[in-house]
Amino acid sequence: MNDTLTDLLQRNAEHADAFENRFDDVQDAQHPDAVTVCCSDSRVLQDHIWGNEKPGHIFTCSNIGNRVVQRTDAGDVVSGDVLYPIAHTGTELAVVVGHTGCGAVTATYDALTDGVSDAPGIEHCLDLLKPRLEAGVEALPDDVGRAGAINRLVEYNVDRQVEALRESDDVPDAVDVVGVVYDFQDVYSDRRGEVHVVNVGGETDVETLREQHPEVASRIDRLWEY
Repeated sequence: MNDTLTDLLQRNAEHADAFENRFDDVQDAQHPDAVTVCCSDSRVLQDHIWGNEKPGHIFTCSNIGNRVVQRTDAGDVVSGDVLYPIAHTGTELAVVVGHTGCGAVTATYDALTDGVSDAPGIEHCLDLLKPRLEAGVEALPDDVGRAGAINRLVEYNVDRQVEALRESDDVPDAVDVVGVVYDFQDVYSDRRGEVHVVNVGGETDVETLREQHPEVASRIDRLWEY
């Protein structure tokens, strides 16, 4: 048996011991308070970044590039895994979670600037990001280096995903849509693992957001107000 799997099973046994009674209220149905759309990155611990240990509280989705759309014969639509809790469990908060140093954003940047390609399955995902990031790549300041460009595009990508949710007829107006960036590279502050709010309902101006949401003003920040 693979040693890593053996270790995972042992940790799962500890999890089962700790969580044995925490499923009593959600065994038959779920009504999560939020749906989060995170990047599929081993450094982004989807529940742990919120300190969540409550089953049924957060409906977690992940894919490379924290995308909210999927491609169908009818065109690009809100992905079913994101839409499900909104449409069927009464969830009224959607949080798009980007992260510093995102590999999917980096790969998209390289594809748009240098024509770099990847395996077909990855290319399919990047093809959903390219049209949303292309204008952002063109608008990047000339005086930022590669890392700075990537992290600005992380924000830009979060904005575009928030926009896609807000513009979809499948997402009711009553659903709050928020965009955040998870930072483990000391980009926004020296508190690694902290989440920074960059977009609330399409509003991206930092001062406006701080005025509108004083209770979390210290957590609102952006690298790029384009």
